[in-house]
Amino acid sequence: MEELHEECGIFGIYNHEEAPNITYLGLYALQHRGQESCGIASSDDQKLYFHKNMGLVNDVFSQKTLSELQGRNAVGHVRYSTAGETLVKNAQPLVADYYYGSISVAHNGNLTNAPLLKEELEENGSIFSSTSDTEVVIHLIASSKEERLIDRIITSLERIKGAYSFLFLSENEMIAARDPFGFRPLVMGDLDGSVVFASETCALDLINAKYIRDVKPGEVILVNKHGVKSYFPSEPGKHSACVFELIYFSRPDSLFNNISIYKIRTEMGRELARESRVQADIVIPVPDSGMPAAVGFSKESGISFEIGFTRNHYIGRTFIEPKKVIRHFGVKVKLNPVLDVIGGKKVIVVDDSVVRGTTSKKIVDMLKSAGAKEIHLRLSSPMIISPCFYGIDTPVKEDLIASKYNEEKINAELGADSTKFLSLEGLRRAVGDGAFFCEACFSGVYPQNVDIDENHQRQLKLFSREIP
Repeated sequence: MEELHEECGIFGIYNHEEAPNITYLGLYALQHRGQESCGIASSDDQKLYFHKNMGLVNDVFSQKTLSELQGRNAVGHVRYSTAGETLVKNAQPLVADYYYGSISVAHNGNLTNAPLLKEELEENGSIFSSTSDTEVVIHLIASSKEERLIDRIITSLERIKGAYSFLFLSENEMIAARDPFGFRPLVMGDLDGSVVFASETCALDLINAKYIRDVKPGEVILVNKHGVKSYFPSEPGKHSACVFELIYFSRPDSLFNNISIYKIRTEMGRELARESRVQADIVIPVPDSGMPAAVGFSKESGISFEIGFTRNHYIGRTFIEPKKVIRHFGVKVKLNPVLDVIGGKKVIVVDDSVVRGTTSKKIVDMLKSAGAKEIHLRLSSPMIISPCFYGIDTPVKEDLIASKYNEEKINAELGADSTKFLSLEGLRRAVGDGAFFCEACFSGVYPQNVDIDENHQRQLKLFSREIP
């Protein structure tokens, strides 16, 4: 996998005696969704407390920091930035004081009209303290003329476009919201009478919470001492959940609409095998994201499944390269081929996607160096031809290899004996008839108009002062 990243994961729990500690565990389960920064905000009906910093959940929080987060309500966030610079001021949840009290917000997604709203707000006197698109929503809430927080949030959501799953926390209320298209996931659970929200069901599993249902597209849910109340302030759009949740982002042990992600990915592998049969000795995955699809490919093709790469899970976010260049150093730090498995074999190597092509080429070259007789690259998603504006950090279009080359030319660039992608029709069969997803990265057809100019498009750093 060539390091596609989603912006974040969010978690919240209302009315639990160990809310901050439970949120800490929930973020642990969602760590795969963001490794740049994390944070937790809590409330005790009187005030908000928060702690956030750059780094992984285990590095940012300790028993001491968790003990300082008081109250029975909490929201948490793990972040990989697609909008805003990688700075601690952009770490979430964002917390702010305004005329009616305090509010904290955790956001998963990308607001496509945030630059236009930010410009308008600044002209009216707003001063921004971060470069995150999420802060726009706080300013909209603060400037709303409504009295109740739920109404201030609803009127603010009516002004924004793009993808979002939000968790808002005030001194005594929690509010969850999902955009009308349902781009980003959000589920609702129950832990011994406490209401729980999370980006994925795997976070519910860790804390032994019961999965209740998905938050519906366009739904806003208010939780307070009076109970739970659902609102649908806007008409839902065409349900356009991000299909890459099924291909890559979600953990295999999570559920999507009560269906196992692992089962869906193995079916993608089966479809891929049906569409691109080839004679080979073994099927190997690119770990970890290619594992379920490789299992499905092996079962459907009858070709033996083997572990052809060992992955180093302990490299952290950065590493120091030696002065003397080592060939394929960056990839080899993460993956190393198992020579006895690969040597002299015709190998089918299964991965989930190709983005720029640079990592895939290095993997092909590594397999050649390990003595593979033939290398057949199989991808369990269609060709990515267009960037995402809804919360995935994809390159600009001209950097996507499939926006420039057809399958045959991509294979020549990567140096494999053959390269085949799952067709869009095959993907649709694998995820289930009647399911509706955003497929814009494969088709170039976006569910919603995107108000992003070329400057904002670069790496989707919507508020960055320094465009790379």
